[in-house]
Amino acid sequence: MRSKGKITRWYDDRGYGFIKPADGGKLVFVHIRAFASRNRRPAINQVVTYAMSSDRQGRPCATRATLAGDRFSINRIISNDSVLVIAAVFFLGIVGVAVLAGKVPPWVIGLYMVASLLTFIMYALDKSAARKGHWRTQESTLHVMSLAGGWPGALVAQQKLRHKSRKKSFRSVFWATVLLNCGVFIWLLTPTGVDTFRALIAEIV
Repeated sequence: MRSKGKITRWYDDRGYGFIKPADGGKLVFVHIRAFASRNRRPAINQVVTYAMSSDRQGRPCATRATLAGDRFSINRIISNDSVLVIAAVFFLGIVGVAVLAGKVPPWVIGLYMVASLLTFIMYALDKSAARKGHWRTQESTLHVMSLAGGWPGALVAQQKLRHKSRKKSFRSVFWATVLLNCGVFIWLLTPTGVDTFRALIAEIV
């Protein structure tokens, strides 16, 4: 059963607020992740419909929330966030296919997987540090990790953790690292790239 109410408090920098039910009662907590659509940001005095749920501590909260004017589907169409996550997984799949085809050595997929995992962890730690007011991870470090192959993990972290997903200057540099990394990977699949890569490995070994 869905309820209706109005947002009376919203802390956009923290990603949560409170809904005043139309039929009265206590304010209902709502997190940004509860909204089915991310096309619009919630704001004070916006009318919203939602379903009641509870968090891990058993406290009541809103889920499957929809702002007035937004369409809602129980099955929920794939959001932009999900598309980006799928794109990251799809790229890793391409790397895996390239490994199976013998285009690149097996350690390349390992590099992407490890770098992505480490980058995701770094994003999580940085978000935690931001909340607690502790020492933050430098943005340049996050960009270096993305450039080194950790961008799929960074992309997942940005969407799932809602961290570094709105700062335009950061996003611009981030996407530049993604394009550069993908460009290098594609070049490695060309005859010239393969020969250069093999020659480099031979010199190192």
